[in-house]
Amino acid sequence: MCSAPLGGNADLTAKARIRSAAINLFGQAGFARTSVRAIAAQAGVSPALVVHHFGSKEGLKQACDQYVAGELLDTEAAAYDQDLLGTMQRWLAEPAAFAAEFDYLSRMILEGSETGDVLFERLVDRTEALLEHGAQAGQMSRFSDVRTTGLLVALMGLVPLLMSRQVGRVLGESGLSAAALQKLALPTLELLTYGLYTGSEALEATRAAMKSVEP
Repeated sequence: MCSAPLGGNADLTAKARIRSAAINLFGQAGFARTSVRAIAAQAGVSPALVVHHFGSKEGLKQACDQYVAGELLDTEAAAYDQDLLGTMQRWLAEPAAFAAEFDYLSRMILEGSETGDVLFERLVDRTEALLEHGAQAGQMSRFSDVRTTGLLVALMGLVPLLMSRQVGRVLGESGLSAAALQKLALPTLELLTYGLYTGSEALEATRAAMKSVEP
């Protein structure tokens, strides 16, 4: 166990280690199945020090929520001045560097964390803004419902993170590895660039069907 005294740089370092251990364990096993004792053991501190820094396990989870949201969205976007897709490309280019945060983000969203809900809405907001900007610049198509299209594009970016094990399995890789990402890259861009259908028959049929059920 770590016996460093409270206060000063050692205290800050211990706090960061606790948060890092919690992100790792919460991401792997979930909040309910992770104990303060297990977090303390991985961080190399006493359970009392965890409580000293964060007050409770719930307080620690809130700190982890805020950190991961900032690490995966705010910090990256600010550092690289990128839109959502550019930010995601950076995350996916270095999967091992962000593995714990990816696992935690997946848990936040799938387990109904309020921070996960807010983060997802911000991802959609950024994607919607990206589509608007791309259309104005003549680089992207214009869509009848930009908000919903932004939702769909955001989902495309998140699914590999939320289903990394299944995606890797289908591609014959171990999780969302660099090799798996390389296999995803061209087909994803081909789909976004060229679309799926060669004609507009399906689109027109859907429009006609929707008109027939309008009040």
